[in-house]
Amino acid sequence: MENLIIGSPAPAFSLHNDENQSVTLESFHNKWIVLYFYPKDNTSGCTLEAIDFSRELEWFHRQNAEVVGISPDSVKSHCNFRDKHDLSVVLLSDPEKVALQAYGVWALKKMYGREYYGVVRGTCLIDPQGKIAHVWPKVKVKGHVDAVKEKLMELKG
Repeated sequence: MENLIIGSPAPAFSLHNDENQSVTLESFHNKWIVLYFYPKDNTSGCTLEAIDFSRELEWFHRQNAEVVGISPDSVKSHCNFRDKHDLSVVLLSDPEKVALQAYGVWALKKMYGREYYGVVRGTCLIDPQGKIAHVWPKVKVKGHVDAVKEKLMELKG
């Protein structure tokens, strides 16, 4: 996410949601967007993060903000994930890793001595004009939703 500069236009995207409809950055025109990137549906950290954001979604909506999760999982996987955990956030599928690369979260990772490419958990706050307002690279799930809420309130004044 080092490639994202505060105040610069957010990279455009066009991805399918969990209803297999095309969703673009422009779909959220005049709204704040909490764009969070996560590695995989139905894994412990990703599930906790999605549940935490879903639990607070009504609060975000009152702030004129939409919460959007992006992973490389398929639309079908997103549907199963949404239904299994009663999620209400928008989930977008990026199997071609276009948005993941544009936002700098598709990166080389290391685990147990082996290297592989994967999603580095990160969140980007985009203002109603479509500009980068804040970035959280390498997110830790615990307490993250509260940090996003605080920053949104601070930026809204």
